[in-house]
Amino acid sequence: MDYAIIALTVLFGAVLTFFSGFGLGTLMLPVFSLFFPLHIAVGATAIVHLSNNIFKFGMVYKHIHKLTLLSFGFPAVLASLLGALCLNYLADLPLAGTYLIGESVIELTYLKIVIGSLMIFFSLIELVPKLLPLGSLKKNIVLGGILSGFFGGISGHQGAFRSAFLSKAELTKEEFVATSNAIALLIDLFRIIVYYETFNFAALSYKSDLLVVGIVCAFVGTFFGKKLLNKVTMNGIQKIVAYCLLLLGSLFIAGLI
Repeated sequence: MDYAIIALTVLFGAVLTFFSGFGLGTLMLPVFSLFFPLHIAVGATAIVHLSNNIFKFGMVYKHIHKLTLLSFGFPAVLASLLGALCLNYLADLPLAGTYLIGESVIELTYLKIVIGSLMIFFSLIELVPKLLPLGSLKKNIVLGGILSGFFGGISGHQGAFRSAFLSKAELTKEEFVATSNAIALLIDLFRIIVYYETFNFAALSYKSDLLVVGIVCAFVGTFFGKKLLNKVTMNGIQKIVAYCLLLLGSLFIAGLI
């Protein structure tokens, strides 16, 4: 059952990431949190996400818009380092509180509250785009890189800001996908370095088979996502995912996941 949950979630997420700010990392984090402590789940998700981005990079790199990559990606990478350090800080904080449901003691942690809040925030951005007024891209592209990188470093939720800002860059669909992929790859690479230096990832070695399943299914989903890129729109699915993330974010905050 564990393998089926991982496989189906990754396949769906890898396809979805071609069409939306929501994608692989956003969907994988709640699933991996069922098997690992939350901060380790962020790292596990980042490993699968990086592997998928490397695979996707080989398929789309020819369409990268280099100027946008530099102006958005450089501040994003720097901010991702700070975000990854913040994840380490949040993971080390004491419990925020506890409460009872029947005879069960539910623990509230600051890390779950922050990540749950981010999931809700980015879900609302998807559902109500006017919540994120961006104005002129030329004035805000550095800010977009900083926001995308910082939140990517904390929880992996980088796609919503990146997609929102890059959508105003007047890129073709192919340039948008390729440039977004390259930026995500860089953020993943540098945040994983920080995670590796600050967290004990020994827990991953005991369930490395789950990572392998995730990586393989990500490759398959990315392959089919590329095939569908010019054939489908997924607005309805994006909305469904957003509502699901609203629910999952609430459960994180409540300590129920």
